[in-house]
Amino acid sequence: MAPLSHDLRRSLVMLAEAAAKARDPWWIIGSAAAALHGAAVGDVKDIDLLMTADDAERCLQGVGLPAEAGTPDERFWSEIYVTWREPPVPVDVMGGFRVAQEGEWRAVLPLTRETILVDGAGLFTPSKAELIDLLRLFGRGKDLERARLLGGNL
Repeated sequence: MAPLSHDLRRSLVMLAEAAAKARDPWWIIGSAAAALHGAAVGDVKDIDLLMTADDAERCLQGVGLPAEAGTPDERFWSEIYVTWREPPVPVDVMGGFRVAQEGEWRAVLPLTRETILVDGAGLFTPSKAELIDLLRLFGRGKDLERARLLGGNL
């Protein structure tokens, strides 16, 4: 694993503590997940936390934040979308996350779930192969670069 910054490590531990209230599986995706899989992604500016809408509400309540409905854009939409700003690296809590594909909203629910320990805290990501597939699905330049850094041939 590439070295993680002190702030990222602290934020991941805080996330694990908050997500302990979840009843369903949850995952870290995006740049933080790529970093956890060892990709040299540079400075991680936020952590994307993917969970069910019910768990997002539960976890946000646990950190003293109200759940808010997400606003769809042309590519992504979450039933619940709130940025938790207390950790040094903000956490984007996405409950019921979807991606637009072929004119329809497709739920993003990874099939794999790997545990990665950071300072004793258990964090969950999709497998490296599934994360590469998700990043390709997202299709933005930064996502495709992360997929490449993870070893995905584009």
